[in-house]
Amino acid sequence: MNKTRLEAFSDGVIAIIITIMVLELKIPHGSDWASLRQLIPKFVSYVISFVYVAIYWNNHHHLLHTVKHVTGSILWSNTHLLFWLTLVPFVTAWAGENHFDELPVAIYSVVMLMAGVAYFILAKTIIKVHGKDSLLSSAIGKDLKGIISMIGYAIAVPLAFYYREGSILIIVAIAFLWLIPDRRIEKKVNEND
Repeated sequence: MNKTRLEAFSDGVIAIIITIMVLELKIPHGSDWASLRQLIPKFVSYVISFVYVAIYWNNHHHLLHTVKHVTGSILWSNTHLLFWLTLVPFVTAWAGENHFDELPVAIYSVVMLMAGVAYFILAKTIIKVHGKDSLLSSAIGKDLKGIISMIGYAIAVPLAFYYREGSILIIVAIAFLWLIPDRRIEKKVNEND
């Protein structure tokens, strides 16, 4: 099976996710600075989530460059990832609307954790289908960056109830960790071209 439909579907879902997130930014009811100031938590939440969705889109793009053929297990693993990403607009709006209260931050962290787990599963599924000597397997190795991210999210979940700023800091730090697309994959793909 060709990967073109998988890429097109994933790109479409991610575009819709971004659209939904921006539509949650409501126009202020006033025309002064105080009206804009009320939107700051929602805007900050939007920016963090936009960066995350962009990171997933970039890394998903690189990940799919290593795929030679698509199987049912890859399709389902990809759908699992998209499921968690589609929850990002909800947790984004909830966290922003409630000024980053403990429970919304914890649930936001859960969604980020599960998206990270789903991405990890997708990568491992691609490796299983294409073999341990595959391009992706040699590019990501043990995937230390992915494991560190999942551990960080797992810490951020309970931390949100005791020190939500620390939880938010972990989420932002992990975003910075992933801001540059996975060069390991890009390097291996370029070597094989």
